Amino acid sequence: MTKIRVLFFLMSLFIVLTVGTIAFFYATGYRINKGNLSPQGILVINSDPNGAQILINGELKEVSNANLTLPEGDYDIILKKDGFISWQKRIKIQKEVVTELDADLFPSAPSLSAITFDGISNPIISDDGTKIAYNITSSDADKNGLWLLETVNLPLGFNREPRRITDLNLDPTSTWKFSPDSREILVTSKNGLFLLSTSEFKSQSSLVNVAAQKEKILTAWKQKADELLNSQLQKLPQELSNIFLNKTSNISFSPDENKILYEASASATIAKGLIKPLPGSSTQKEERNIEKGKKYVFDIKEDKNFEVGASSDTIYWLPNSRNLLIPQKDKIVVSDYDSTNKITVYSGSYISPNAFPSAAQSRVYLLTNLGSQNSPLNLYSLSLK
Repeated sequence: MTKIRVLFFLMSLFIVLTVGTIAFFYATGYRINKGNLSPQGILVINSDPNGAQILINGELKEVSNANLTLPEGDYDIILKKDGFISWQKRIKIQKEVVTELDADLFPSAPSLSAITFDGISNPIISDDGTKIAYNITSSDADKNGLWLLETVNLPLGFNREPRRITDLNLDPTSTWKFSPDSREILVTSKNGLFLLSTSEFKSQSSLVNVAAQKEKILTAWKQKADELLNSQLQKLPQELSNIFLNKTSNISFSPDENKILYEASASATIAKGLIKPLPGSSTQKEERNIEKGKKYVFDIKEDKNFEVGASSDTIYWLPNSRNLLIPQKDKIVVSDYDSTNKITVYSGSYISPNAFPSAAQSRVYLLTNLGSQNSPLNLYSLSLK
């Protein structure tokens, strides 16, 4: 009886080890190819929306979302779905490495709808992308003044209606600026300097001229912005953090804070190895020697740095943290953060570069009169889903 138990134990152990070994090799990409067990790479492709056709080197393979095993090498990946602009990228597959692609597909015929109707001027967006402030000059006392549009959706996806925060008369030379936390707006006009809360309405008769406190206010705002930036950079190695503090400007973290959009203010080299390499990271061409006058995106998780434009380019993060919004003359471009897969989501008349991302996933706001010289400029919402 003891011999039978030992034999049974050994057989069970053999089966467990065999199955475990097979599972291990399968999970790391090994497949039987022409009678031989050879290492391959695993490609994970996700798309939003899913159900897109996956073409690899022109051959239809699967629909997203999907896991595919491929021999080591370079591949041209295309995702196609009816009603959406095709997505494509050239990637390198490495043996025994899982490479993941996340593709956002944008509609080929996005809808455009008016948000304002009375004519607006000088729209600006807050640093966190949650608010857009603009002026309405109207003979109607109930419409004249500075207005605020919150780009964050209400529950169930409903849009927020624009609201007026002051009835102050603003001429074309007037300017306004958001505080770093977007809770206040500093308005400069011919009548004085006024500090407004973004959460309430204040009539011009109750406004207080704070011109004498201008430097104090701006100094306090800069201190807040510096404190926020320093806290965000703390996750980086000291050498890398010093580069961002001393060699760059106009730093903008992605909404998930895993990537940094910035402009080089001086030449520098981002050394490799400051962050532990991540298996299956991007194989797109990067640029670690940064030059003044160019904009870049640094991926913190993957330790990759990509050139994305010139300092003169207006570039915003989209809320998914994977795409950049790039307003250009007569068109609006969306790009992957590594500067690949650039697509035009809008082509037509608008006042460049007045195109702004929404804090919600599905919209871009743009200033246009749709090419009609007899119509006032208004904010329109361009649906990206």
